[in-house]
Amino acid sequence: MDSRGNFMVPFLRVAMASWMCGTALFTALPLRAQTGADLSSRLQLALNADDSSKQLEALMVPEQATALADRFRRFSARFPETRWAVRAGQPLDDGRQTVEFAVSGTRQQDGLSYSFQAQQTVALALENGLIADQEILSDQSVLTSASKPLPISLLIPDTVLTGSRYDVDVVVDQPLGKSLLAGGLISVTPQQALEQQSPDIQLEPLGGGGLFKSVQAPFQPGSQVWAALLVHPDGLVTVSKRVQVVDDRRKLKP
Repeated sequence: MDSRGNFMVPFLRVAMASWMCGTALFTALPLRAQTGADLSSRLQLALNADDSSKQLEALMVPEQATALADRFRRFSARFPETRWAVRAGQPLDDGRQTVEFAVSGTRQQDGLSYSFQAQQTVALALENGLIADQEILSDQSVLTSASKPLPISLLIPDTVLTGSRYDVDVVVDQPLGKSLLAGGLISVTPQQALEQQSPDIQLEPLGGGGLFKSVQAPFQPGSQVWAALLVHPDGLVTVSKRVQVVDDRRKLKP
């Protein structure tokens, strides 16, 4: 904690790594796949291979391979023990295939044990057997240093209307008794996320149950990335969540 009462979260960048690594990785994985099942199977095999970085680099378009492979290697260095699960989603009306990714991992640092989980849904456009474009439809990740599990629920929508107000709630699923809980929430810019910057989060005492905030969406379509931190006697929990901002009610997810 610095002199202003802000909590420096150097490992928050790790909690956001799935979004940053995923954005880089899934943008340019060239796969000769004709069905969503084939595509997801190839992705899962590559991501879980012992030489995954090399295999992924070989699958990328040349002009993007260096930068994108470097991001994946940095993510793998932070979490060497990871497991990826990939499955096909429903095709979109415009013909793009959707793929759902889930990654879990652990690491040891400074005598602490960290666990990491993330989910991401991506729409992929294929051209001549290559992934030519991608759009992240939903993304969230949770990193915890807790000495014992602290189950939480993220009650944050995947999509919201431009200019609307919505709730960003991180709910602790079990009673904490007399334990004190502190937390904070900050909006992360796309540039901060791309550069893997670690934001400062100002902590405030929280009432029982978790962190509850009402926020406003931008007035232009795009996305917001939220980073939240919970501090409790057993450890820390950091959360990142991408919210898609749309200007058409038909694009809202139920």
